[in-house]
Amino acid sequence: MHSFRKAVEARDAAAIEALLADNVEFTSPVAFKPYLGKAITAAILRGVMRVFEDFRYIKEIGAADSGDHALVFEATVAGKRITGCDFLHFDADGRIDEFMVMVRPLSGAQALAEAMAAQFEQIQAEAVAQIEREAATEERQAAGS
Repeated sequence: MHSFRKAVEARDAAAIEALLADNVEFTSPVAFKPYLGKAITAAILRGVMRVFEDFRYIKEIGAADSGDHALVFEATVAGKRITGCDFLHFDADGRIDEFMVMVRPLSGAQALAEAMAAQFEQIQAEAVAQIEREAATEERQAAGS
């Protein structure tokens, strides 16, 4: 079983975040432009964990030594059953640098869009707080050198 799958199934947000590259590009099934960076991607994934019910992966596609993997999932959002796929690309360091999600049917995608829109203020706040913490840590490290 893939390490990302294990982290998601364990609902381990810290382990999921640790698998993301700093420059990860996240392509949402309900947003036109991709989101760039670890902080916003991690915050979005935490939001998804809050809105998905009965989440489970049902299929894993990709050779163990490949940089590309697809994980097919099922979940419920606001009473709508969805099927989706996480398409992951791993960089040379084994971190996810491309993450694209697709879902169906349209009614499920619409329910997901509405649920995530309700989460987005919190998602943005979490991402900004993380960026500020990282900047403060870098400043302290630079001052100490």
